[in-house]
Amino acid sequence: MTKESEDTAMATVHKDMSIGQVLSLDRSTASIFINFGMHCLGCPHATAESLEDACAAHGASADELVEKLNAHLAEKG
Repeated sequence: MTKESEDTAMATVHKDMSIGQVLSLDRSTASIFINFGMHCLGCPHATAESLEDACAAHGASADELVEKLNAHLAEKG
């Protein structure tokens, strides 16, 4: 297992994290954000606001997003 995959396997996403923080754990999470209507992953808000705030702005469930992200990371681990 590589250092990067070890870090990803040990990572847990929380609602107070930013999109940028999650993308830095694993770039393949981008598709999950896109499926939740969050298409501008490189915008300033992606590093400034929490997942909970981003979900509120996009009318999405933060709990569901966090669940999907953690499931995705667990599969890769």
